[in-house]
Amino acid sequence: MNHLRYSGLPFEAQRVAFLDIVSADPLVRDALARARALALPDWLVVSGALYNSVWNHLTGKPSGYGIKDVDLFYFDDSDLSYEAEDTVIHRAAKHFEALSVPVEVRNQARVHLWYPQKFGQDCPRYASASESVGYFASKTHAVGVRYGADGQLELVAPFGLDDIFSFRIVPNRVLDNQRTHEAKGRRAREYWPEISIVPW
Repeated sequence: MNHLRYSGLPFEAQRVAFLDIVSADPLVRDALARARALALPDWLVVSGALYNSVWNHLTGKPSGYGIKDVDLFYFDDSDLSYEAEDTVIHRAAKHFEALSVPVEVRNQARVHLWYPQKFGQDCPRYASASESVGYFASKTHAVGVRYGADGQLELVAPFGLDDIFSFRIVPNRVLDNQRTHEAKGRRAREYWPEISIVPW
């Protein structure tokens, strides 16, 4: 099994392969269907459940292997209170309770309010769920998928997909996230030893 068979291909070929793989994965397919039914504003399933599912597919591992949760972003700047987000989180917990892993739901319109306290530095005030994906600690992880109005899967991948298909975790130095980049890289290598980690 050649786990690098999509590495270095043109973006469009990688986009088709990526969406084919994640839409066929039982965990991701279920999460996306439930996310669509929840109908949060500007929603996006992002990061680990997606690229981990691709790595599982390409290395012959089962669906859900190495995946601890599903990250679901949404963007709603009509109410930036903690209480409004907490209400959504509780509604989502009930909605996703049949899923095999927990779902982490976060309003990306609020990140700039709590980020400095948690990470000791400022982050920009995002204008959409898609924009926030470009600030992940590793470019490899910056990927999101959702259903568009036409029922087709839409891909958000500000740095492309070649790092995912090359099993390469690459730092994104837009914020000082070295610790996160290194921690996520170490964890990933425990599950997928094929991975290489580009140092910060």
